[in-house]
Amino acid sequence: MKEAITKTDFSFPGQTGLYVGKVRDVYSIDDFLVMVVTDRISAFDVVLPRGIPYKGQVLNQIAAKFLDATADICPNWKIASPDPMVTAGWRCETFPVEMIVRNYLTGSSWRDYRDGAREICGVRLPDGMREHQRFDRPIVTPTTKAEIGAHDQNISKEDIIKKGLVSAEDYAVLEDYALRLFARGSEMAAERGLILVDTKYEFGHRNGEITLIDEIHTPDSSRYFYADGYQERFDRGEPQRQLSKEFVREWLMENGFQGRSGETVPEMTDEVVESISARYVELYEHIVGEKFVPDTSPDRLEVMEANINNFIARLR
Repeated sequence: MKEAITKTDFSFPGQTGLYVGKVRDVYSIDDFLVMVVTDRISAFDVVLPRGIPYKGQVLNQIAAKFLDATADICPNWKIASPDPMVTAGWRCETFPVEMIVRNYLTGSSWRDYRDGAREICGVRLPDGMREHQRFDRPIVTPTTKAEIGAHDQNISKEDIIKKGLVSAEDYAVLEDYALRLFARGSEMAAERGLILVDTKYEFGHRNGEITLIDEIHTPDSSRYFYADGYQERFDRGEPQRQLSKEFVREWLMENGFQGRSGETVPEMTDEVVESISARYVELYEHIVGEKFVPDTSPDRLEVMEANINNFIARLR
């Protein structure tokens, strides 16, 4: 089985820092960032003990394509993608919230609703809704950004503004951008026979301009349904065919893990890891509409380092 890349430890010219996130290693260099999308995988805000081969390449390349395809809606941080696992972009001052857009009652929102919740992040939901039911229109349900090992927390627009996390003026722009990006993502998904169910966006400031950062419309940040058969499955109360990381969460829940205190991550056998890797490749090919061609270089880390160094030399 191809070895997963779960850690990088590079030293680049002009490097001033390294931030290790749940999945990404972000190198600060001059006024830009180099983001390595590793093969680490997280669920329920926990980094799982084994990486998934090719996952980093899949996520990075999907995100790069969607950043390019939405650049007319709002500015984004991307400068280039010098390696299949790497995006380089401008440094931004990050807003401390994530903008989550939902168009269906699915996943964590359904689990909360099923348990009696009728409000998500200040948005009231009617009684009588069913799992996977479409909302009248997309809703924005922000979360606070958590440090590694902590859980993101739902928060309302009113609390975000009241606590001074984001000004009212900036929040209006974030919400507008998020809904327009979601509309574009939904159009592109429909072209592939898919439904964009929900997703998250992160933003920052650069030179006084609100800028889209991080990944966009990937299976780690988004959930997709197959459009074909959606209504029939919904009418029969059957599970939807999904393209998302939800299958990983479901496997964990079936094995007694939801990230709660005292719970242990189930064993990730080679078979489990290989099956997850295959699903990520499937996700890429359906979402992008192209065959996934992995970089299988045996010295992948050395190739990546050389690609990044060449990019830095060109930019400087």
